[in-house]
Amino acid sequence: MDALHQPVLLAETLEALAPRAGDRYIDGTYGRGGHAECILSALGPDGRLMVVDQDPEAIAHARSRWAEDARVTIVHANIADLAQCAQVVRWREGVQGILFDLGVSSPQLDDPARGFSFMNDGPLDMRMDVSKGQSAAQWLGSVDESELAEVLWRYGEERQSRRIARRIVAARANKPLTRTRELAEIVGQTLPPGGRHKHPATRTFQAIRIYINRELESLEQALTAAVQLLAPGGRLAVISFHSLEDRVVKRFMRQGVQPPSDPLGFNRPEPTLRWVAKQVRAGVVECAANPRARSATLRVVEKLG
Repeated sequence: MDALHQPVLLAETLEALAPRAGDRYIDGTYGRGGHAECILSALGPDGRLMVVDQDPEAIAHARSRWAEDARVTIVHANIADLAQCAQVVRWREGVQGILFDLGVSSPQLDDPARGFSFMNDGPLDMRMDVSKGQSAAQWLGSVDESELAEVLWRYGEERQSRRIARRIVAARANKPLTRTRELAEIVGQTLPPGGRHKHPATRTFQAIRIYINRELESLEQALTAAVQLLAPGGRLAVISFHSLEDRVVKRFMRQGVQPPSDPLGFNRPEPTLRWVAKQVRAGVVECAANPRARSATLRVVEKLG
């Protein structure tokens, strides 16, 4: 396990997923493999694990660790393409467990070159997969002020979205924004200091990152694909780190556990899922050892037969 990466809610996730020898599992957000390694250790010599990640650095890490292990299949892809990824292994009987550990991994946050964090200066990139799409700097260089304000409000729940958008557009007229520190300073000059644990630019960076990577749209597609891939009795575990993604997860799972009836109140569909863990949060000891665990929420459902 990477000494610099601490998988969040590890014991709770393993207890809920309950991997057994010979099972087939998918880790849809490999990161640095903290959860994957523990899952694999429970699968025995006949088990199988597919690890997926859109970050080339994460895939390189997985290949360096698991390339010689015949039990492990490594796929470079977005979780939105999970259904296509599963065709690589062709597990016709379905899988016993799927894990999504959402958000930004510790190595991504701690590397200034990735541009995810305002704590250290680096290129304003924010892409999970640096080989695809626009960087944050490219997008900020051309986005309309009203669209920028909408993104900050929708994906960052930033109440001062219009003020921040106005300042960003004014600043780029004098000089293109290319560095994380430049953006953080603009937001910091626009807003009063946040709470004890929150930098004024936290919501702005979150919003731009989510939008650039289409994170919520990808999550919705991945959740649907995951349930289809699960065998009866298989379990889906999702760890989220902010209210927007957790809201998507909770709504999806709840609709599977208690499907809505038609508008007239008739013909309620049979449930396809049951709760295993509605909401699990990190304990005091884990939060003290790993402050990023404070915002983590684990939800787990089981597919009904």
